Amino acid sequence: MIIYEPIMLAMPLTDRIKEHIIREKTLPDVETVRKILTDLGLEKSCLDRELALFKSRHVLVVVLSSREYLTIDIISSSGDLSDAMELMIYHDKILDSYIVEIVPANELEFEGNIGVEPIIIDAKTFKLKSSPVLGHFEKEKGEVFLVIDESTYKKWEESNKTDYCPICGAKELLWHEKVAYCGSCGFGVKVVKE
Repeated sequence: MIIYEPIMLAMPLTDRIKEHIIREKTLPDVETVRKILTDLGLEKSCLDRELALFKSRHVLVVVLSSREYLTIDIISSSGDLSDAMELMIYHDKILDSYIVEIVPANELEFEGNIGVEPIIIDAKTFKLKSSPVLGHFEKEKGEVFLVIDESTYKKWEESNKTDYCPICGAKELLWHEKVAYCGSCGFGVKVVKE
């Protein structure tokens, strides 16, 4: 797994948070998020009850919590806000669902689009009500791929959106067997066996 920019951490982090909600039937607390971040290779920099700061060579992560929701800001270590991401994790009482969204932290400066479908988990059944395409990033022969498993691909296929890039949202994915390339953001998508 590689993490060179905020989206490369946002997607695997969101996937782990989704798994936690489905397994534990509750939103993660700050301690759980801290553990996930260290498991993903980030170093603790500052810890407080409602605030945590983590860093790696390429990204800086700020975790803010309140009683109602968690916010995780992921910023490039260069300080450039143009590709910064924000994860919003909360219980939507109207939908009676747990929501995990990845949004641009700075919509005015963001360089592209976000194609990541929000995670919507029914608060009663703890089944997914959405079809997010999440995985982790790897570099192979100079190209960067979002690596997803076959079960994620099957759910994505059922949603009839496999021609839309799950990273930037552009309808420019070109498929060759189990590998796709996006002409808009330049990332690839690779489906691997579980």
